[in-house]
Amino acid sequence: MSAPVETRPLEVCEPSPDSHSMAMESATALAGVLKALADPARLRMVSHLVTSEGGEACVCDLAELTDVSQPTVSHHLKVLKREGIVESERRGTWVWYRLTPGLRQPVTDLLDRLAPAVLTAVPQTPTAPLLHADRALDHVIDDLTRRFPHQSAEVVQRTVRESYTGLSRTATVRSHLISLTERFARQRLTDLGRDRATAVPQVLFVCVANAGRSQLAAALVHHYAGDRVVVRSAGSSPAGAVHSNVAGLLAELGTRSADIFPKPLTDDAVRAADVVITMGCGDVCPVVPGVRYEEWAVADPALATLASIRADLDRRVRGLLADLVPGLDLSNR
Repeated sequence: MSAPVETRPLEVCEPSPDSHSMAMESATALAGVLKALADPARLRMVSHLVTSEGGEACVCDLAELTDVSQPTVSHHLKVLKREGIVESERRGTWVWYRLTPGLRQPVTDLLDRLAPAVLTAVPQTPTAPLLHADRALDHVIDDLTRRFPHQSAEVVQRTVRESYTGLSRTATVRSHLISLTERFARQRLTDLGRDRATAVPQVLFVCVANAGRSQLAAALVHHYAGDRVVVRSAGSSPAGAVHSNVAGLLAELGTRSADIFPKPLTDDAVRAADVVITMGCGDVCPVVPGVRYEEWAVADPALATLASIRADLDRRVRGLLADLVPGLDLSNR
């Protein structure tokens, strides 16, 4: 006869009085944040904001973290903004992003706990080249602050830093980037302090790459008018360098070699201009009251000979100067 089976009283599963779970509303909100952070590209953008100086970054810096197209980058940032993870602010031409104040510390703690190996592998101090660039930019800021006493130190610093960021995106000759930044920032600060009532006419030429047509048009204006007209050029998507054949022609027209480099389009250049002339770059310029806009249908250097482009621009520039500077003698040029 088998031994009797010992029976135990039925255990009832009852939650302890002090146990609780996250409220559904909180869980839904947190799930949205975690889902947004689950994409590697977005996680890299957020980690960059956590470790970047000042806790913010330009949209162009965030775009360089990934190998995806600009529309995809914009989509990622839109998702992060929708979930309240980041906020943005437009400053002139560029949009800057930062973590929202309420989420900055929680996100930082999350990354620190879940990815310590990754975070400790990221240098907490600048590398030698970056440190050198940062110190060089400080010297540029100090020098331009003295040269432009009517501008606040904050404006000078922001202009120099933004100029460096804009040029570094496409510059092919990195060894001259600091000197190019100084020239570009000096030009921008001059434009910021321009007095339309007393200044000579100012013209801005804009094309896509600022590597051909706009550079040549600006050189022709300076060649014919000298100091009687201030001329600028810029690109809506600047190239890394001016076309080699165009650079030679610019030198023949008297453009200093140090000034032959593509420059990004900025709001201050548009606001300082009396006339903005675009060439094939579409509707990219801010509309500023009092500024005259023209579109010149000049052939692209990739589709026409440089001689024909120069002849077309020469005719147009002469007509423009006859309007801006009545009495200017162009007969011997």
